[in-house]
Amino acid sequence: MPAVKDLLPFIVVGVTSGSVYGLAGVGLVLTYKTSGVFNFAHGAVAAAAAYGFYDLHITHGVPWPLAAILCVGVLSPLLGLAIERLARYLADARPVYTILATVGLMLAIQGFLSWKYGATTRNIPQFLPTGSVRLGGVDVAYSQIITVAIGAIASAALYVFFSTRRLGIAMRSVVDDAGLLSLSGTNPTRVRSAAWIIGTAFAGLSGILIAPTIGLDAVLITLLVVQAFGATAIGGFSSLPLTYIGGLAIGVTAALATKFVATRPALGGLPASIPFIVLFLSLLLRPKGLFTAAVAKAKVGGRTDDRPDRRPLVIGAGVLTLGFLLVAPGVVGARLPLYSTALVFVPMFLSLALLVWTSGQISLCQAAFAAVGATTFSHLAHGVGLPFPVALLGGGLAVVPLGALLAVPAIRLSGVYLALATFGFGVLMERVAYPTGAMFGRTGLRVAPRPDLGFLSTASDKGFYYVVLGLAVVACVAVALVARSRLGRLLRAMSDSPVCLLTHGLNVNATRVLVFCISSFLAGITGALFAAQLGNVAPAAFGILQSLLWLSVLVLSGTALIRSSIVAAAVLVLLPAYAPERFVEYQSMLFGAAALTVTMFAVGGHRLTGLLARRPSDDTADMAVEPAPRRHVPALAAFDRAGTSPVTARYADQLALTAQEIA
Repeated sequence: MPAVKDLLPFIVVGVTSGSVYGLAGVGLVLTYKTSGVFNFAHGAVAAAAAYGFYDLHITHGVPWPLAAILCVGVLSPLLGLAIERLARYLADARPVYTILATVGLMLAIQGFLSWKYGATTRNIPQFLPTGSVRLGGVDVAYSQIITVAIGAIASAALYVFFSTRRLGIAMRSVVDDAGLLSLSGTNPTRVRSAAWIIGTAFAGLSGILIAPTIGLDAVLITLLVVQAFGATAIGGFSSLPLTYIGGLAIGVTAALATKFVATRPALGGLPASIPFIVLFLSLLLRPKGLFTAAVAKAKVGGRTDDRPDRRPLVIGAGVLTLGFLLVAPGVVGARLPLYSTALVFVPMFLSLALLVWTSGQISLCQAAFAAVGATTFSHLAHGVGLPFPVALLGGGLAVVPLGALLAVPAIRLSGVYLALATFGFGVLMERVAYPTGAMFGRTGLRVAPRPDLGFLSTASDKGFYYVVLGLAVVACVAVALVARSRLGRLLRAMSDSPVCLLTHGLNVNATRVLVFCISSFLAGITGALFAAQLGNVAPAAFGILQSLLWLSVLVLSGTALIRSSIVAAAVLVLLPAYAPERFVEYQSMLFGAAALTVTMFAVGGHRLTGLLARRPSDDTADMAVEPAPRRHVPALAAFDRAGTSPVTARYADQLALTAQEIA
């Protein structure tokens, strides 16, 4: 067993990095507690502050104290005020929209930084005092001591401010009852704005402190500060002291892990994954219901029964699209492989659309599912030599157990907590599972042959195109049948009102497991086809940011299950091919900004639809139990077709909600 003195250098490094995690986590908890919106762009704010500091201090020669003040005290708060305005707009929206909006903002900021400063990591000199002091037989740098001191003092000062100052107490009160706070003469909007200013200032400070250690890289800083998610989970997304202590614990554990895995290269990605392991386990093991997102206040704008029949138009558009795809090899010329790749991604977007638009759930680890499908297909087709159909089916089925595993958090969690759990799982897969021999191995490359069907030469791009087209059509038909089946009606009802399903004795848990298994199977098929299309596949194609990018592209493409999947595949693959050459450089920025914009318009449209669809009150308005709002129309319609009275379902739903509140 290593001596304590051998572990001290790792503990020092861990306390330093953990202090930064805790500092970022405290800021994140503050904004989440006061607004109810979890900011996935928190790490992007840290990256923006770090780049701004680099620009001022290194490029323009501004003294580092002044540069730090401008970035922490001006740039970060300005971003915080902008995000606060966004959070206020999304306050009563469905959790899925708040997640999509902040993910889009994260991609937009990170993409802008990568476009403006390039993707190459830049070294930023240590601006804090150099030198070191001997403590316990270990040389501790002054910069490390200052970093820990800043994190500890700032977190302690915020806790005292929260407990003793009028504004801090108001920040705590605005969470409990903003209306009551307003009656006391305090403006809740100003209180939330102050919280966002402080929270984003903490994010900017953490980005500046960590940049000299890891270098200036937009993606790396964004994801590194995202590791504060684990600290917030330890703090229960509410406790500032526990969040900071959790950051320290995560930093020390990760640093010690680097020593123990030094002789085990296969586990080299484990230390960096510690925060996400903590995040996943914290969310999974806490008591059920603790991390269940509140039901949105305005789930309006659903489908109504008086819509015009658009089926002829939809069928006509589908026939025209299929006709074009059938003749595409003779029309598009050298761009045919791009059309094949677009068709490959149709099952992927179907898997996402089935989760997001039909069942109201969200997954941020679809890229990891696709990676498992791709590597399993490579093992079966290239390694074992199985026929293409068998290997393809095996690639899809291999992901189903992972989908069932992710359904466990889906049963216990909802909203942003489910998104965080799937995000942590995706990062864990990327950093720990990808380098193993079961997946990409040390070479980081897997060979995947194209199918040998005998009756169709798939060695040519044209032959493989028709294979992929056929599989894409089969996937669309299968998902359409699922959507029209009893399972599809249950998924839509679960999205609209899970309580309504429970009160009628239906198994919501089994429904969640089924939809995650179907979604993971489709993602695995996409990975296998993608590998066959390229002939080989590397882990870079399945990074965690790819999952976020795919989700943003789906948001841009509408909410119709099949149509949005086809449009999303075309936007992801074909749009960059026909756009100007430099489009790829700012693709992430544009997709993120567009996803944010579309989400805001969708929320506004739903509110407007809800206002127009709301019925005037009648003589029963004074009843103790009020009629359910229009947001329950889809769920009630589904049960009405099954022979259940919609009135009975409506009042059962309201009584169940009342019982939950009393409990």
